[in-house]
Amino acid sequence: MKGRSRVKEEIRHDAYVKKLLEAREKEEIRIDPINERNIAKGEGLTSPTNHVTTEETKIFKEYMEQKNLFKLTEAKPHMKKALTLKRFFKMKRNQQVEIYSKAGQKSIYSEGKVNAIGRDFVMITNLKDRIWIPYEKIDSANVPYGIPNYSNTHQHYIYDNDLRTKLLQNFGATVSQREILIQQFHEETLRTNLSRWKNTWVEIKYEENKSHVGKVLETSKKTVTLKGFRHVYHIPLNKIEMIETIRFLKILTSFISR
Repeated sequence: MKGRSRVKEEIRHDAYVKKLLEAREKEEIRIDPINERNIAKGEGLTSPTNHVTTEETKIFKEYMEQKNLFKLTEAKPHMKKALTLKRFFKMKRNQQVEIYSKAGQKSIYSEGKVNAIGRDFVMITNLKDRIWIPYEKIDSANVPYGIPNYSNTHQHYIYDNDLRTKLLQNFGATVSQREILIQQFHEETLRTNLSRWKNTWVEIKYEENKSHVGKVLETSKKTVTLKGFRHVYHIPLNKIEMIETIRFLKILTSFISR
């Protein structure tokens, strides 16, 4: 009767094996240079991710990641800015970038290497300072003119056999002890990242033309607490425009001026 599924054709085992062998004889045998080298080194075989070359796979993967990003931002436009900036900074990890951000009605220019990419902030470093900038305060981010523009990070963390074993056997403790591993495996918020910089002297700029200097005392869900020379400041996290580490001379100048 129409609409009913067809009964599968039965085949005996010997006939099935014969059919497979005939198909195998017609297959095109390709030499895999990667596995050939691995065998020569005694490292065994690795399974290919697909039937195309490794460079095609990488290009297609990058294309799919970007396509998925645009689809996601179309569906959730309120997340577009944070997701786009996060993706950009991940592509530029350990590379030089320039950032234009808001501080009240003023625009602030910052330049440095991408050090940490969080869920709602980016941290950049230069020879003098460490700077935290929330995504919502960023107007524009780019690679400075004259700096080579790499499509992806050109510095990778080396995973030796000892570290691999530690990650497999005690993942949480191993990752929590190393800053670079935390950045590899976790997307921190500004609050959780600042909690690991306790007793660090910083200047926090917030709201319009407001700033305080002090060392990070603690962070909560809504505020970061700074301890200055004479006062303790509780600054709302959602009002922060920029955080910058400061040197002793600036600390002394701030103390004298107050």
